Amino acid sequence: MKKKITGFALSFLCALLFAVQVPADAQQPKKVPRIGYLSPLSPSTDNRSEAFRQGLSELGYIEGQNIAIEYRYTEGNVDRASAHATELARLKVDVIVAAGGDRWIQAAKNATSTIPIVMMGQGSDPVAAGFVESLARPGGNITGLSNLTNQLGGKRLEVFKEAVTKLSRVGVLYDAAIPSSAGEMKEVQTAARPLGLTLQTWEIKGADDFDNVFTEIGKQRPNGLYVAIAGALMTANQKRIAGFALKSRLPSMYGNRAAVDAGGLMSYAADLVDRYRRTAYYVDKILKGAKPADLPVEQPRKFELVINLKTAKALNLIIPQSVLYRADKVIR
Repeated sequence: MKKKITGFALSFLCALLFAVQVPADAQQPKKVPRIGYLSPLSPSTDNRSEAFRQGLSELGYIEGQNIAIEYRYTEGNVDRASAHATELARLKVDVIVAAGGDRWIQAAKNATSTIPIVMMGQGSDPVAAGFVESLARPGGNITGLSNLTNQLGGKRLEVFKEAVTKLSRVGVLYDAAIPSSAGEMKEVQTAARPLGLTLQTWEIKGADDFDNVFTEIGKQRPNGLYVAIAGALMTANQKRIAGFALKSRLPSMYGNRAAVDAGGLMSYAADLVDRYRRTAYYVDKILKGAKPADLPVEQPRKFELVINLKTAKALNLIIPQSVLYRADKVIR
């Protein structure tokens, strides 16, 4: 004789079946994407990553909540870049952000051919460097931002001459190990003649070269100092360079704003904060399924002129109002 199932028993069985059939994704925590952040700086000097995190935040990513960032700093030592990049690849992060120049991008490229790599626009021409097939269609696992630093050399020298009207002999510091320095030096040399400027160039190969070069500059007596694209070596010594320029009463022009914050006279370059914030756009696209090969490489969208009036005052230099009006930031 069959027993009749009571309403209570039926309700109990339904509840039991529902509990067993709860979706697996409701029982397991959702995977948090991980970003590998490879930087040439040190944790204490990295004032750029905040702009990157801000860009992520604007897209809905909050570090420690729905995204994780693995920071690896080489502290100016390019030899550490390969080891750190290999470590990030071994961790199987979802994206590697190469926050340094060509050698940091190359280190990431050598470490993985499958993990997407996003350039922050610190390197030279990515096509010439072999990182991408073209700006429109990168073709591999690398995309991001490019840098026009080597193409801005002429414009930078032109603005320098406008700001320092008596400029005639310019000492140029450059690091030949930076791949894009050759292009920048060519731009500067081409621009110098129509501006009526004579260039005196000094190559910096290592930190031990600065004292000797500074002595030679003192003997040659230029009346302005142009510091070419700042790689790890120049960045690590930018306070030293700005201090020398101020002590020697030399107006100085740089390709990065941090050198002006350190006491240099002026800089003209792509807006670094804007580039770091824009990098988050690429990370977001990739995390949502886009392939780096199909994401066009962007050139800088925004440029900034920064002038340190405290340094100008110390040099007894009056910057023309026409130049000050064009400045994006004036340090007083």
